[in-house]
Amino acid sequence: MARFVPSNPGELVDVVRAAASNAEALEIVTGGSKRALGRPVRAAHMVDITALSGIVSYEPEELVVTVQAGTPLQHLEAVLAERNQCLACEPPELGALLGNPAVRASHGGGFGTGLSGPRRFKAGAVRDHVLGCVAVSGRGERFVSGGKVVKNVTGYDLPKLLTGSYGTLAVLTEITLKVLPRAPVERTLLVAGPELQAAVRLMIDVLQTPAEISGACHLPAGLELPHVPLPSAVGGAPITALRFEGVAPSVEFRLSRVREQVTSAGTLAVIEQTQSHAFWQAVRDVWPFVEPQGSMRIVWRLSVPPAGSAAVIERVRSSIPEAQYFLDWGGGLIWLRLPDDRDARAAEVRGALGNAGGHATLIRAPEEIRARTDVFMPQSAPLAALSRRVKTQFDPAGVLNPGRMFPDA
Repeated sequence: MARFVPSNPGELVDVVRAAASNAEALEIVTGGSKRALGRPVRAAHMVDITALSGIVSYEPEELVVTVQAGTPLQHLEAVLAERNQCLACEPPELGALLGNPAVRASHGGGFGTGLSGPRRFKAGAVRDHVLGCVAVSGRGERFVSGGKVVKNVTGYDLPKLLTGSYGTLAVLTEITLKVLPRAPVERTLLVAGPELQAAVRLMIDVLQTPAEISGACHLPAGLELPHVPLPSAVGGAPITALRFEGVAPSVEFRLSRVREQVTSAGTLAVIEQTQSHAFWQAVRDVWPFVEPQGSMRIVWRLSVPPAGSAAVIERVRSSIPEAQYFLDWGGGLIWLRLPDDRDARAAEVRGALGNAGGHATLIRAPEEIRARTDVFMPQSAPLAALSRRVKTQFDPAGVLNPGRMFPDA
């Protein structure tokens, strides 16, 4: 397999155009932290766009930044932090979860996978923060979509279409994002004691109040966040965590009101700014399921209606008793780890969704399992036909990440 590392968009256009002419498939990567996410790509060559890195423009007063796709996520977050701004959608760093702890996430990978962090239910998904992009189609044609201001955007909203397409429609070179002010104060209320059903009910009840929490997760007893020490008062018990962000008087008022609301639910403790930030970063990056090198137990990500999450977990554990879990998004996101790496148990996991709706994505598994398993939720015939038509419009020769999402796409 040849590896191409274009140093500018023109070289990328030449590589893609040549591949389309010769009908040679390309695997697209931007560093590779999420390379093990999705189905294995059937490709003759690799295109690594890591060299297309750097901030193109940053206008803090306008809350807009344009970055090249290979820009490390950590670098942009540091630049934004200097101006007390942030990416509100909290795109995760999954390198450690997927067995590549030394590889840092890039913006191309975050945009391409469309994954969002704990603030998702309040701030929106990654696609809600994308204003524009520059990309190269499977024809080897460079195109621009969107802009720096929402009111200037006309035509089809291609950035939202490309978000979460896993590099199967086009190769990104630039992304324009909306950023937001960073909250000056962050505190997290820990409620130790509630088991699964009670924890889900607690999170839903708090989310229905004016408390405006920006994170709500539940960790069952025995599941720890590595490198995040917690108060001894809550150690060893199941923990439900509620995050508060904003200016100090507002945070203190909202926290006190919620503390009164949940005081009878269990033992209460509060963690402050730095510790709170580390806690939610570990939840975002799925650190409870990070394993030593060489171990690769199956991990699923289930998006479900929050009120139905407890029932889904109970159905999973009735057929797979050793399955481990934790909840994010107030119960709307289930992270699930199976006991070994030999079988994804897709029928049982997806069957547990029942009639409640939602979808299940296989996040971590050995390559041979990902090659024979539907990593993404199987599509209905009409939706699959629509996906093929969209793919054909952007990549008629099928050279960009073939098979990454579905066997025939």
